[in-house]
Amino acid sequence: MSNDIQDLHKKVKDILYSLTGITLADNKDIMIANRLEKLKRNTNNNDCDINELLKEIKNGKYVSEFINTFTTNKTHFFREDFHFEDLRDRVLPEFAKSGKEIKMYCSAASTGEEPYSMKMTIEEASAITQKQINSTIIATDIDTNVLQYAANGIYRFQKSSKEFPSWISPQKYFKKRINKSLIGDEVLIKVKDNLKKDINFSKMNLNDDTYPFDNHQFDVVFCRNVLIYFSAQDQNEILKKLFRLLKIGGTLYLGHSENPHDLINYVKRIGQNIFIKTKDFD
Repeated sequence: MSNDIQDLHKKVKDILYSLTGITLADNKDIMIANRLEKLKRNTNNNDCDINELLKEIKNGKYVSEFINTFTTNKTHFFREDFHFEDLRDRVLPEFAKSGKEIKMYCSAASTGEEPYSMKMTIEEASAITQKQINSTIIATDIDTNVLQYAANGIYRFQKSSKEFPSWISPQKYFKKRINKSLIGDEVLIKVKDNLKKDINFSKMNLNDDTYPFDNHQFDVVFCRNVLIYFSAQDQNEILKKLFRLLKIGGTLYLGHSENPHDLINYVKRIGQNIFIKTKDFD
């Protein structure tokens, strides 16, 4: 790789880190090159000099387009489904019994599959306990495009896939939509309104110094498969900020390759990356 391309990719990495805190690994050169072409299309600057475009972004223009282009949004419904089983079987019955509202935070909403999976789990627990569990779910992401996608709630779905666990009937929560351009057994499914009503989607950067929430605001925090895009030091700082939002006795769910870092002495691990907060961080 030439020095000019190395310098260009370093500029991209520096801008991305300054705007989001996300760190791109050294093996992402092909991805960066592809995303730069996408960035030119997204900003209607197909014929411009890419260095000039990056200079404009550093000066505050096309910031949202840059962030939306370079953030990764890989997800699906009920990813790591054992977390939702724990939520259904251990956490939610207590709220069914007490009648208290459960307040939950999804810190990386992406295209919405995770917060909708959270809400479906609440509905299933309500059916099992035969008591309606009141809930509020706040779901944030830094990418405005995926937040709009999530709010729209329309997804491609293959009937033969096993994306939903056996205890979920998709037809209970989605309407099927006809689209003749789809291939094979693929259909469009749209989230029903009753699944949307307790979910609030909004933009937020996990790398911000402060979050727009109160200490001890949430009973459950999902922070899964997003910390991997940050440096170890920044992961630790993000976790500390999220931890302050969690009530003592509340549950933190992390992704399969993530760990609680400095919080390890303030939590009780009860399952595969399932942690109960036992005391506040000093």
